[in-house]
Amino acid sequence: MGRKTQQHKIVTSELWKNVSRKNKELLDGFIEYCRSTNKSNQTVDGYYNDIQIFMVWNLQYNNNKFFIDFTKRDIIKYQNWLVVEQKLSSNRVRRLKSSLSSMSNYIENVLDDEFKDFRNIINKIPAPPKQDIRDKTVLEDEQVDYLLNYLVDKGKYQQACAVALAVASGSRKSELLRFKVSYFTDENIIYGALYKTPEKIKTKGRGQGKFIYRYVLVNKFKPYFNLWMKQREELGIEGEELFWTKRYGVWKPADISLFNSWAMTFSKILNVDWYWHLNRHFFTTNLCRANIPADVVKDIVGWESTNMVSLYNDIEIDEELGKYFNEGGIKQVENKTLSDL
Repeated sequence: MGRKTQQHKIVTSELWKNVSRKNKELLDGFIEYCRSTNKSNQTVDGYYNDIQIFMVWNLQYNNNKFFIDFTKRDIIKYQNWLVVEQKLSSNRVRRLKSSLSSMSNYIENVLDDEFKDFRNIINKIPAPPKQDIRDKTVLEDEQVDYLLNYLVDKGKYQQACAVALAVASGSRKSELLRFKVSYFTDENIIYGALYKTPEKIKTKGRGQGKFIYRYVLVNKFKPYFNLWMKQREELGIEGEELFWTKRYGVWKPADISLFNSWAMTFSKILNVDWYWHLNRHFFTTNLCRANIPADVVKDIVGWESTNMVSLYNDIEIDEELGKYFNEGGIKQVENKTLSDL
């Protein structure tokens, strides 16, 4: 089974206690700086967790050395540990190094009065070449229907609502958490087929990210939304966020960790490697299968180029050809509307 991510319990409270105080202060200052520049909570948490891994490695294998005094040889040792000992993918190694590089830029540009001779050396060491070491899971309509029906039968209406929103919008995992209940009213339905968010939602992009309108197929999403809204009311959940989690007896807006745990559950139900991003492929593929033009698909999903459409379209070439040819030669192609999906 593809796309399995190794889980490493590298950072423990006992080890973290012994990390150099000066290194911890650098990390705390960097995190404070990130928050002051309006980095998203997800980005800041990612930086913190990634750099914690580095600092625990430094404690255990590099004499708890002060980060300011690091040499290129130290960075090579760390990268070698990630690749050889931890067996991390090249993409994961790149991300871990990217977090260190961002902190280095902070030190070089913001703390230059204190560390005048410091220079960012992280990217002086080439990262491992990118490798696609994970097999992509391509979902069939029957699998999506089975998962949704299973969740509804078990009364897991919130989980069904989340899956339905993902397959009906192609939204990224982080974007799903930004949808609000108020987005899904009849006033926000356009052309009888799509919910259009009344405000732009933050999505992935350079710098602080970009903000785009999101579109959701009404027919695929509304039944599961209605089930969850009724259950929410019975549970006494109030708030504009669509998804919630219960902690210490109190309902709070859901976070990425809840969605990650659901993904593991869905993998077991379907006996495939299920991850949220596969729904972006599923959504795009369904639009392409309905012969919706690539430039329209691009606008619905929120891409800047139609090149992304072909990248996310999982229709096999034989199926694609079958839309245009039969024993009589070239055939008339029937275009579906969004309300048909």
